[in-house]
Amino acid sequence: MKKILTICLIATTITACNNQAKHDAEILQAKQMIIDSIAKVDSVKKAIESKKQERIAEAATNPSNVTTTTTTTTTRKKKGWSSTAKGAVIGAGVGAATGAIISDKKGEGAVVGGLIGAAVGAGTGAIIDGKKKNK
Repeated sequence: MKKILTICLIATTITACNNQAKHDAEILQAKQMIIDSIAKVDSVKKAIESKKQERIAEAATNPSNVTTTTTTTTTRKKKGWSSTAKGAVIGAGVGAATGAIISDKKGEGAVVGGLIGAAVGAGTGAIIDGKKKNK
């Protein structure tokens, strides 16, 4: 039974390591999207500022033709835990429990299982977060 679980654990670890390259590519793509959106925001800000300057110049030359515009911006706050954090915590708990059950040395098994579980859970959660960002 221990051999089967050890083999499953090794296979899971290898699979998680193979998914790391894909995960890294997704992170790079997300970073590039953020950089592109920041550039777009900057260009919009510049356009708004130049429009303001035009209106100020027009108001200085013709004060009777002035209109006032008010704009408000709202920002969304992220609520709760990310899937990466949830996955790490759940994986650590499950891994620690499994490690303590399987190992003859309960403390060491719990620590090793917790670390491996946290790593696998965080990786899985990061993949979920990446898919949520794409939507």
